[in-house]
Amino acid sequence: MDKKFIYLVRHGDIGLGRDKRYIGRSDLPLSVRGENQAALLKDFFCQVSLANIYCSDLKRSQQTAEVIASAHQIVPTVCGELRELNMGKWEGKLFSEIKLKFPQEYKERGENIAYYSSPEGESFADCSKRVIPVFEHLTQFDETTILIVGHAGVNRVILCRILGIPLDNVFRLEQAYGCVNLICKVGSEYQLSYLNHTILDGLS
Repeated sequence: MDKKFIYLVRHGDIGLGRDKRYIGRSDLPLSVRGENQAALLKDFFCQVSLANIYCSDLKRSQQTAEVIASAHQIVPTVCGELRELNMGKWEGKLFSEIKLKFPQEYKERGENIAYYSSPEGESFADCSKRVIPVFEHLTQFDETTILIVGHAGVNRVILCRILGIPLDNVFRLEQAYGCVNLICKVGSEYQLSYLNHTILDGLS
């Protein structure tokens, strides 16, 4: 039976510091630390025979993919469907600001994380409808080993699908900057080999 390996990576750090913000479609580049993490990912994948690399159309994903691809004779394929969750009017706002100005909406999202969408934004269920079809399409190719450079929300949606768990549990799956997840596909079945593997970058 055919066996495929799908490496699912989160892009490197984008320099937001300790203040949590809603960052979805904001097209932010990698920070210096993020560039360092991308270089470490390049080293990590140097000995992996990758057939193709896929990424979203946001800078942070493309930059990470391009650094990794530089160790292989591959040009990353950009997939707009892999773009991060759209946070609408909450985009770029601090969590604390939304909690203060819109306490009821903030509470509702926390209580219904799978289906609540911020004004003019997406819910995780909306994101799943966009992401899962393209993920399943990419894993149908005859390529034995591929790499997808995604985002925290996108990766969590994919992992929920792999693990067969409801999207209500999406935040139980940690996805650190620059982390690596390995998914094996045997026939039509997916198996998660490891989750949120991080490569220490020596920075605090």
